Amino acid sequence: MAYVLGFLFADGSLENAPYIRGKYVRVTSTDVDRVQVIKKLLNSSHTIVKTEKGGNRKPRYLLRIGSRSLYERLVILGVTPRKSFTMTFPHVPPECLSGFVRGYFDGDGCVNISHNYQGKSRLFTIFTSGSRAFLESLHCRLQATANVTGSTLHSHASTPGTFQLRYFARDSIRLFELMYPVGIPHDLLMQRKYAIFMRYFDEIQAQSLRRMSKYIPTGHMAK
Repeated sequence: MAYVLGFLFADGSLENAPYIRGKYVRVTSTDVDRVQVIKKLLNSSHTIVKTEKGGNRKPRYLLRIGSRSLYERLVILGVTPRKSFTMTFPHVPPECLSGFVRGYFDGDGCVNISHNYQGKSRLFTIFTSGSRAFLESLHCRLQATANVTGSTLHSHASTPGTFQLRYFARDSIRLFELMYPVGIPHDLLMQRKYAIFMRYFDEIQAQSLRRMSKYIPTGHMAK
């Protein structure tokens, strides 16, 4: 449920429809597997609706759950209508922080690898939100829990009204250790983002071996 809450803070919304006395929880994403996982974890039987955007844009998937009790519980936890620019970091017990952060990251986070002119790999992770206060509180929790030491927080260059919290190599590795503890269930992580972290680790291992190769006699390189 911590993972679900984190994902809903990123890609969830609430819909109040008083004209039909309905209250709905909406989950939207271009990653259908995440919507399917949220549906499964919430024991929902509702239909996932696919919307084609046309051109090169990915289709979006919508799960819309009519539930007054779930709606009202989420309001208490901080997922409010039109939350994008006003949400604040919820109370998350320490033992639930890993799941919550990973859920938010799978919804509104990204990880990338860049290479300098020498070909050296550099890792960075980003959390995005319309609420600066949410990202500031997130950073404070990550400092206290994951021992991250630095970050940059600034306006999103291409999306007015949103902010990005960025971490670079060492801090990104510490975030990886927080978000992906040993034994995590397979469906509680987005494979394509996890795979980028693993590719980075493979690259730096290969680069380390190449640097060591000049000190190792021919025929003794690790395979």
